[in-house]
Amino acid sequence: NRPSAPETEDTEDVEERAEILAEAAALKKSAVDYMHPEVGVTATDGACFGRNYFERPSAVEMEEDEFADERAEILEEAAALKKLAVDYMHPEVGVTATDATVLGRNYFNRPSAPETEDEEDAEERACVLAEVAALKKSAVDYMHPELCVTSADGACFGRNFFDRPTAPETEEDEFADERAEILEEAAALKKLATDYMHPEVCVAATDATVFGRNYFNRPSAPKTEEEEDAEERARVLAEAA
Repeated sequence: NRPSAPETEDTEDVEERAEILAEAAALKKSAVDYMHPEVGVTATDGACFGRNYFERPSAVEMEEDEFADERAEILEEAAALKKLAVDYMHPEVGVTATDATVLGRNYFNRPSAPETEDEEDAEERACVLAEVAALKKSAVDYMHPELCVTSADGACFGRNFFDRPTAPETEEDEFADERAEILEEAAALKKLATDYMHPEVCVAATDATVFGRNYFNRPSAPKTEEEEDAEERARVLAEAA
């Protein structure tokens, strides 16, 4: 910004000036090409001298992909129709096949296969048989009470230790918690009554913090000011300075 510095222009003005000069150069070239057609066109790009192999004048005429696909479909349908017509006109010609699965048959649907039932019917039959077996067992147990009950499960011979006849009587958790709270409150009230009735008994404590005091609030501590007053005093001193 010194007085002797050369004058400079903004970036926006520089870019606009460059665009104007480029357009002027292009217009000048177009005018020269128009006014002097005798001057040949010069080019160093190798692609300028090439041509499309498929679009050359001597190229074989080709059809578009859409027409080619449609023609292929028509020929395929014509071949299928021709085969059907030949099969219809010449029934003496046997059917030839090389697929091995054509000669196979379903093992379960063959004429000699045993009759089978549906899965739903089989499940229902199994349920009915299970219910019949349970009813039969109940009937046998009712008609023959002399038969002992047989069981191999070890848990059948066990008993609850807490519910045995000789077990001591216990109380529920709710009552036990309530009783503990009542006893705790009674002990606290007893302690308060003892402290009131016997003031001569000294207070006993083993907590070390009971004998401590606050260093900043002791009688001999220097007087301090509050944080708000300290900040205000510092502000006043700063303004005065």
